[in-house]
Amino acid sequence: MYELSTRSLRKLDSVHDDLARVARKAIQITRVDFGISEGVRSYQRQVELMKDKKTTTLHSLHLLQNDGYSHAIDVFAYMNGKTIFNDPKYYGPIVQAFMTTAISLGVQIECGHLWKNFHDSFHFQLNQKYY
Repeated sequence: MYELSTRSLRKLDSVHDDLARVARKAIQITRVDFGISEGVRSYQRQVELMKDKKTTTLHSLHLLQNDGYSHAIDVFAYMNGKTIFNDPKYYGPIVQAFMTTAISLGVQIECGHLWKNFHDSFHFQLNQKYY
């Protein structure tokens, strides 16, 4: 069983509690260790990511929403002491842990790993139909 680092837990401070709860519980059931690389982000950072074609929107759920919280997080896989960003085989088990946890907690989430038009394995967000 894995645990989120203090650094990852701090990144959840400004994330909506429902999504933060999912992340804190998903780490306990995953087969692949992970950390939180980003929770809330600034608009300037979003502009930079758009310019670098790492996002398709300036209206990211990573930005503070009307309730004062970010509704999105990005994660990274962690194996044998190394951060792994570009190997999709590690993200399937992480996605499974998040989705299983979200269902068990009754939290509606979406995962970029499952998107057709912009594949973003690192990204989880609250489903805006419910939030």
